Amino acid sequence: MTSPGNRPIPELFSEAVGQLGKLIGNEFELARAELSEKANQAGRAAGLIGAGAVLFIPALVLLLMAMAAMLISSGFSAVAAYFITGAGAAFVSGTLIAIGLNRLSGDALKPTMTLEQVERDKNAAKEMVR
Repeated sequence: MTSPGNRPIPELFSEAVGQLGKLIGNEFELARAELSEKANQAGRAAGLIGAGAVLFIPALVLLLMAMAAMLISSGFSAVAAYFITGAGAAFVSGTLIAIGLNRLSGDALKPTMTLEQVERDKNAAKEMVR
């Protein structure tokens, strides 16, 4: 049996290539798992957006009707009351949409763990070649 310091270069190179192949396989497995997790996160975010929109519509209609009626009874004209309530509703819906889109942004879904691990592995591979 030869000691690690006396092993032939082709054997060492072959072992390094084999380890690099295993490492790349592990990286693909990690990337697949992380991307699956990010896809689930995106699906949950889309589900929350959809559920929020569906449940918010009837409640919003009732609230807007009540607010417009309150403004009209306070002395506002019907046109002004409906405009004010419509603007408020537009603001709330825009805020909800912005929050949902933020959760679906590229940065939120980027596989950061995989990218960091690939960078570490690239550096380790460079060290093995030296």
